Parts: sequence; structure tokens; C-alpha cells
Amino acid sequence: MAGGALNFAPPPIFSPFSRRTITPKTVRFAIRASSQSPDASASVKSKEEEEKQQGSLTFAPPPNFKAPEPKRFGVRPDKALDILGASLALFFRFGTGVFASGYSVSLVPKDEFPPGQYALDVSDYKVKETSKLGPRPEKPIEIYEFESCPFCRKVREMVAVLDIDVLFYPCPRNGPNFRPKALQMGGKQQFPYMVDPNTGVSMYESDDIIKYLAEKYGDGSVPITLSLGLLTTITAGLALVGRSGKGSIYSPAKLPPKPLEIWAYEGSPFCKYVREVLVELELPHIQRSCARGSAKRQILYEKVGHFQVPYLQDPNTGVEMFESAEIVEYLKATYANQ
Repeated sequence: MAGGALNFAPPPIFSPFSRRTITPKTVRFAIRASSQSPDASASVKSKEEEEKQQGSLTFAPPPNFKAPEPKRFGVRPDKALDILGASLALFFRFGTGVFASGYSVSLVPKDEFPPGQYALDVSDYKVKETSKLGPRPEKPIEIYEFESCPFCRKVREMVAVLDIDVLFYPCPRNGPNFRPKALQMGGKQQFPYMVDPNTGVSMYESDDIIKYLAEKYGDGSVPITLSLGLLTTITAGLALVGRSGKGSIYSPAKLPPKPLEIWAYEGSPFCKYVREVLVELELPHIQRSCARGSAKRQILYEKVGHFQVPYLQDPNTGVEMFESAEIVEYLKATYANQ
């Protein structure tokens, strides 16, 4: 459990007409965040508010809500420009974050392919995708970041390459919860900031984080597209141009008691569109990384009988759903301050 308390005490007020000493009141802010499990809680509120609101704040799906049927590769007409803008990142970043480490592909005749296995269909063949991954972290890595930061994007791409699960604490500008917590924990309001609960290691600097993750949870190598120094940072910045700073500024919202869970990966424009809103609403979320070649594609396939991302699971309401446009509408209707 990572936590702490910030004590703000105003200085004594001196009056030229009185020698009376005024004892200032101390306001305590309890900051709680945990990565022990997907049921971890994350909340920031004053102690008085916590006592008043505990148990009174409930979350439920919007009235008459019904999860949409998944439509593979379908783009809702009114969201075409959003997805197109998010897709520009694939060009500028040469597809980094689309494939898991050690990705390989082979064609297998349909009649020879085991039933119940996830694969793409191509004519009379199944496309078998695999990867070669390093040790798996027992607990999700914790990363404080925001969507429209090029340094944060670099780390998210490495997360996709290594196929590791991450508990993201969004830190949009003016966000009241996790920016202050990152400052309290690390001493700087700089992003990304990583905490590995499996080793106790915490650090700033995107290149250092990437190197650490590669050595701890990969084979030690960093993809060339993440090893070009300034050029990597420039192209990561250009990758964000198509969305004009989306995912950078806080939009007032209610903080849920449990992190949401999303199956996604950095290379998908549909996932990016959803993550922008998760960040703007400052909703902590566990990302189940599932880039191409990830074994977690099979896990999701077995879980719901279909593979498609993003796939949202909200433990606060019980909602589980596909379709990026509808997920965004659900998040705003459920958590944004109306």
C-alpha cells in the first residue's frame, strides 16, 4: 500500500493590535493508492469529506444502458476523424507498440488449427501469432503519466512490447489527485514516474524506465525505435499531433473506489481514443497489455468468446463492454461531473 499524508498549516497571523497567539488548524489530506490487486482502491479526499461521503457515493451504469455488440474494425461515422487522427501515431512511430517482443507469425490450414484458439482468418488459413517474453511481474507496474506526453508515450510503447500489465495513475494538468501524489512520492512533478511494487524500485526519466523494464522483464534489449535519443522523442511528439493535445487537461470527475480495467495496447488508435478520456477524467486503470502476439489475446478470447480491443471492465458498476466510441460515452456518463 502506497500512501501518505500532506499537512498544510498556514503561518500564524500577527496583528499589530493584539499579542494573542492564534493556533492554526491543520488540514490533512489522505492519499490512498494500492496495486495489490485489480481490486486496489485509489482515492484522494480530505478527512472530513471522507467521513461524510464514505458509503454515500455510488456508481451505476447510465439509465437504460446496454453494452453494444462488438463490431470488428468498425468505425462509427461520427468518430472517423478521431480514429484517423489517432492512427497517425502508427506512421510516425513505425508501428512501435503494435507487436509484442519476439513476435512471429505463421499460416496454418484451418483444418489443422486447434479449435477454440484465437487467430485471424485469411482465406483457408489461420494466422498464428506468437511472442517470446521475459519474466512476468507478479503485481502490475505502477506508472504516473498522461496521454499527450511524448516521454510517457515512449514508456507505454515499451510496456506494449514487453506485454506487461500496468496500473496507470493518470496525471492530467490541474488533476487534483495523482499529480500531487507523484510529487509527494518522488519529490518532483515530472512524468512519467514509475513504481515497481515487485522490487521497490521507483524512478523518473523515460529512457531509464525503458532500460529498467527491458532488463527486468525482457531480454535486456530495447527496440531500435526506442533507442534513438532525441529522434525517438521527436517522433513520439509528432505521433500526438493528430489528436491536438487530447488527454492532457483534467475534466472534473468523480474518483471511483476501484481502478477500472482495460484490455488494450499502445499501437491501437481505438485504444488511444479511450485512454485519452480515462486520463482526462483522472480514472486509475489497470491495462491488460495485449499487443499482437500476446498470449493474453487467447485469455480474452476464452473469457468472452471474442477478441477485440479496447475491452473495458468496470468493477465499480459491473459493466463490461467493447467499442471505443460507446466506452467513451459510458465513462463520461458515469464519472464526469454533470
